[in-house]
Amino acid sequence: MTQAVQPVLITDVLLRDGLQIEPVTAPTADKIRLAHGLMEAGLTSLEVGAFVHPEKVPQMADTDALMAALRPSQGIALHTLVFNERGARRALAAGARHVRFVVSASDGHSRANTGADTQGALQRLEPCVQLLRKQGVRVEASIATAFVCPYDGQTAPERVVAVARRLVGMGAHVLHLADTIGAASPAHIRRTVSAVREALPDQALGLHLHNTYGMASANAWEGVHLGVRRFDAALGGIGGCPFAPGAAGNIATDDLVNMFHNAGIATGVDTAKLVVVRDQLHALLGRKLDSALSAVPATPVPLRR
Repeated sequence: MTQAVQPVLITDVLLRDGLQIEPVTAPTADKIRLAHGLMEAGLTSLEVGAFVHPEKVPQMADTDALMAALRPSQGIALHTLVFNERGARRALAAGARHVRFVVSASDGHSRANTGADTQGALQRLEPCVQLLRKQGVRVEASIATAFVCPYDGQTAPERVVAVARRLVGMGAHVLHLADTIGAASPAHIRRTVSAVREALPDQALGLHLHNTYGMASANAWEGVHLGVRRFDAALGGIGGCPFAPGAAGNIATDDLVNMFHNAGIATGVDTAKLVVVRDQLHALLGRKLDSALSAVPATPVPLRR
């Protein structure tokens, strides 16, 4: 597999997707410390928060403060999530240069997540994307429930392709296909990624995987074989969607780095420094983390940049 020697880009989503469903809100100072630790470990792409209503997702209420504190150095992308024009304007006011949107491929999850079906959500987002692009912001889009929906069942690849075309037409630079409830298999990944690749051969694609049934690593590996080079992950494997019943944590950054390094695929991540940040996270949450490597006393992974 010649493609496997190419490096991958991991976006750590701990500070947003990871912490958003924790029962206790992490202090802003601790989030800042974790962010700096992740960057020090070599991660150049972080999802740091969401400009959403604080009553719906109270853990994201300090995103403005985080953006003010985490002025990126050269080569560091700090992503924030927005759902509507108000969120887009807040992102601009906070100086965001990398913004993500989420659109559900299934109507059931879209209604639970945004109060509108998929077409309604797309229509609502279009002026927001144009607003951000006019200001030179890099826009990425995640297609939620791209494989399986907790309300509507399996998602047809043609439906994902239709949503992908709309998002690319709006100007999304990167599309991330999300296994929102962690129910996908490598066969789902192969079928849907291949369909999107065929329809949009030049479009940059990423995978956002959850590990509800322990399939996330297998799905990431299938993605690598299909040429995917962008992956979302959360340190320690924490996280989940508050609007997707049964969703477990994200694929763990530490486990994903471990798999890629042992396969000879560069990530740019220093594993020893990553373990230090993981220990800080464990102390902050005061509970067992969900990654496989967090349960072993050492992480014998060679560093590959």
